[in-house]
Amino acid sequence: MDFTGIIGLVAGLALVVFGIIFSPENGILITELNNFIDIPSMFITFGGAISATLIAFPISYFRDIPKHIRISMQKKKYDPQVYIEKIVDLAQEARKKGLLSLEDKANQEEDPFFKESVMLIVDAIDPSKVKEMLDNELDGLVERHSHGWQFYEKFSSFAPAFGMIGTLIGLINMLAHMDMSATNGANKMAQGMATALVTTFYGSMLSNMVLTPFAHKLHMRHDEEMLCKELIVQGVLAIQAGENPNHIEERLNSFVCEKSRKKSSKSQNEVGGRTSQRSKNVKKAS
Repeated sequence: MDFTGIIGLVAGLALVVFGIIFSPENGILITELNNFIDIPSMFITFGGAISATLIAFPISYFRDIPKHIRISMQKKKYDPQVYIEKIVDLAQEARKKGLLSLEDKANQEEDPFFKESVMLIVDAIDPSKVKEMLDNELDGLVERHSHGWQFYEKFSSFAPAFGMIGTLIGLINMLAHMDMSATNGANKMAQGMATALVTTFYGSMLSNMVLTPFAHKLHMRHDEEMLCKELIVQGVLAIQAGENPNHIEERLNSFVCEKSRKKSSKSQNEVGGRTSQRSKNVKKAS
């Protein structure tokens, strides 16, 4: 499991709480937390943001929240170097025994997209049709995944907006009681100002501490998966075209980040271009 998200959330909340309760003059004052607990402000900010999101998105998006949490907490599932090694292995197999020999290895593959891609070239589908089919599947994947992070991005934009609405409500209540008696009016004004400021605080915290980082995490997971699937598409098309396995590996390595390419290049220089040893060095460098 990847607990960095939970660690970041807990650390962020702890730092905010510490900033609230710590005073350089008086030390730790736990009672200061009471100033930031306001039930009406919670209803305005959290309830309003959820209600607006319900208007914008169907209920099915809310049912997907547990699935998205699981995805964000999973360890990195898609490793480009692992897929490059698999593709190079298939290319070597196809070069020695032909494309039909890849069927057994394809059936052993756990990744459905990888298996389907290899089976398309085993079945001797026209290369242009293979590329079209795989590109269409990737387009569908982007469409499905984008719904997830767009949901949280929109949710994130509603939270500060309702925090501002709470601020307006508090200011209106404060101004409405300015003409009352000194004692009563001062109390009402203080309550109104507290609601005005706390709702903004809640909206900012919900947006910047929870929803926006969560949307970014889902987007990052999508990018990791898309990179590996693009490697699969390029790899199987190269295998179908009968390209040299070493050339295929070089081309696929150009898709990964610069840091990984440097590691791959260093490994190539050390072993003189032998594929199997190069893969071991890349793993060791990682």
